[in-house]
Amino acid sequence: MVKLTMIARVTDGLPLAEGLDDGRDQKDADYYKQQAKLLFKNLSKGHYEASRMSIETGPYFFHYIIEGRVCYLTMCDRAYPKKLAFQYLEDLKNEFERVNGGQIETAARPYAFIKFDTFIQKTKKLYLDTRTQRNIAKLNDELYEVHQIMTRNVQEVLGVGEKLDQVSELSSRLTSESRIYADKAKDLNRQALIRKWAPVAIVLGVVMLLFWVKNKLW
Repeated sequence: MVKLTMIARVTDGLPLAEGLDDGRDQKDADYYKQQAKLLFKNLSKGHYEASRMSIETGPYFFHYIIEGRVCYLTMCDRAYPKKLAFQYLEDLKNEFERVNGGQIETAARPYAFIKFDTFIQKTKKLYLDTRTQRNIAKLNDELYEVHQIMTRNVQEVLGVGEKLDQVSELSSRLTSESRIYADKAKDLNRQALIRKWAPVAIVLGVVMLLFWVKNKLW
């Protein structure tokens, strides 16, 4: 069955709408919701290869489609038919574009189209039972094929972007640490010079002072 549905803008990863399951395992839902957000983050950076993809994650699959700079994503049980999952997303896409298409680019806050959850819940119920005549007909629809849609592992997909981010972060950190090290090295050199020449300067100062006092007294 469909466990989680999220819609986000691809250009910046902004969540636009969302639909959750009945919330019986909220901790579990939050964990996978966080994965979905990381996926949107990577998509916004251009870390994707296909406009349609299935992603293995634990006992579930993420399925997503990208169209019109919007990503429509759902998470289903592994046993749920892939064909129905993508047709479910197609239904959401068609309605979302019809109702909100003109406002997607100007949306400035997260979940600006939260009211779309009503349509998500209604549509999800239609896809709940895979044995209904309606869904069996969809499964038998030879015109809608999903065999060529790529399937990948969530660690592989998220790892691409995360590793790049880590490299960038490490590079910035090393540059910063190098500057700090250089500043500390200068301070240490300065202190070493002071320690080396301070006694000489003191001795010279004392000698000059005695010489001055001697001249004054004479």
